[in-house]
Amino acid sequence: MTDWNLSQLLAAEKIGILIRTVVLLLVGIPAVYIASRWLQKHVTKKYSAQQGMIASKILLYVGIAVILISELNELGFKLTHLIAAAGVLGIAIGFAAQTSFSNIISGFFLIAEQSFVVGDIVSVGSTTGEVLAIDMLSIKLRTFENKFVRIPNETILKSEVTNITHFPIRRLDLNIGVAYKEDIGRVRQILIDVAKKNPLCLQEPEAEVRFSGFGNSSIDLLLVVWVEKGDFLKVKNDLQEEVKRRFDQEGVEMPFPHVSVYKGSVSEPFPVHVVAQS
Repeated sequence: MTDWNLSQLLAAEKIGILIRTVVLLLVGIPAVYIASRWLQKHVTKKYSAQQGMIASKILLYVGIAVILISELNELGFKLTHLIAAAGVLGIAIGFAAQTSFSNIISGFFLIAEQSFVVGDIVSVGSTTGEVLAIDMLSIKLRTFENKFVRIPNETILKSEVTNITHFPIRRLDLNIGVAYKEDIGRVRQILIDVAKKNPLCLQEPEAEVRFSGFGNSSIDLLLVVWVEKGDFLKVKNDLQEEVKRRFDQEGVEMPFPHVSVYKGSVSEPFPVHVVAQS
């Protein structure tokens, strides 16, 4: 076989290798991505959104790793050489990315512990929002102002986290003030009636009215009702509006803060009149 024919065969072989690697790259990665999305939907329907996301990412990362190893194998790189290079590179990266590894380890603890899952409403420090994702490095939140917040896993593990929607029902507390002249028993009946007539307030546990204390300008009461977690904000708004409407109908005064000035311990307060300036 002549040198010219040998060169042609080598060139054809290289072209074939290049075509196979390009086809594997263009077909393999989209296929792995589509498969991971399908797996996420399937697992989410059968189990939970959190487990669906974990299964999807495992399939995606493993699939991409297999494709890259296959690509390098096609191009003539030996797996043993790659492992040795990866070991040396891993040591170098380890010193440079200690924080990232700490976040990864913290991520495993968060996923295993499941103090919260995707879709829960949590508070971390001064930030409150819905959990969009729990990744290996951080969790992603969407606040009620529609802001995107990323919090490193290590910070989550070291902080106090409040899961607002962990349980199916929540207690709603409404602070309500009435004038000192009002009959507390009558006000209590009105508030209980407002709660009972709201279809979203649970009948068990029952609504109750607690005496909070004597305020500067009002008697302070606490209306306590239980609602399903998804109805919390709606019930809070509806009850406040309905309480104001019923108090207006029943003639119950909701006082605003004011100050009385006395000239002596047993004397009448100073009369104060507002006079318009000329």
